[in-house]
Amino acid sequence: MLPENLKAFLAVANTGSFSEAAQTLHLTQPAVSKRVAALESELGQRLFDRIGRRISVTEAGRVLLPRARLILEDLAETRRLLDNLSDRVEGPLVLATSHHVGLRRLPPVLKTFARRYPAVELDIRFMESEEACRAAELGQVDLAVVTLPEQPSPLLTRQRIWDDPLAAMVAKDHPLASRTCTPEALSGYPAILPPEGTFTRRLVNAAFSTQGMAPTRVLETHYLETLQMMISIGLGWGVLPLSMGAGLHHLDLPGLTMHRELGWVTHRDRTRSNAASVMLAMLEGADAPSDPA
Repeated sequence: MLPENLKAFLAVANTGSFSEAAQTLHLTQPAVSKRVAALESELGQRLFDRIGRRISVTEAGRVLLPRARLILEDLAETRRLLDNLSDRVEGPLVLATSHHVGLRRLPPVLKTFARRYPAVELDIRFMESEEACRAAELGQVDLAVVTLPEQPSPLLTRQRIWDDPLAAMVAKDHPLASRTCTPEALSGYPAILPPEGTFTRRLVNAAFSTQGMAPTRVLETHYLETLQMMISIGLGWGVLPLSMGAGLHHLDLPGLTMHRELGWVTHRDRTRSNAASVMLAMLEGADAPSDPA
């Protein structure tokens, strides 16, 4: 079974679409169909049912799915082990990151890395921190650079790189900006926060519970840049990193402290390629951007 054919099979199974699989693999749709057909011919089994525009995995396909993933992971692991016998820094490097970290912390590191190691095939995947940690846990990425979980999976190794203090903020013309900030005052206005279940929301909920309050009217958004915009136009109060607080009024609530850590996670048992080892070393030497006054 050729790895290219297995990759095409997995891409179609994951997306439920030959056209989306083609986009994922940077191939044409006929090329993906040809690879899946070749695999089906080799196995003597139909792997997908095609009814109209709907694609579903057959019983044979469901049996093949976990084994195909293991085969490709074993091949990738073998390649990493062999590549590490030399000092060459090349080959694929799959890096997952959140939008906030990817946009505000990683660019200087990525710029330097790409210039120094042009032979590395850098694959950057933007996703939520929770999803990125899960991808690292499943061995789908070499490393993830994210908001670190307070209680990571035992399968993950984590390293803090940046401290990221948070603060409650409002627009400068919001009513809360001109009065004493108390839990009771905050409860009278909508809160704009990351969704429930995210690492940051758990941290915020825990911090406000020490104040004897839980935000009630909540507008949720995954992207901190969107949250920043919603706060800036006066839709409510919210919590942001201090580095995103320019132009906003910081609310002073005595005893309220919020702090998260940003850094990298990898699978504990995953062999690191030379490219991954170099990237981790560069991350650990990265400087945090200065916060606005």
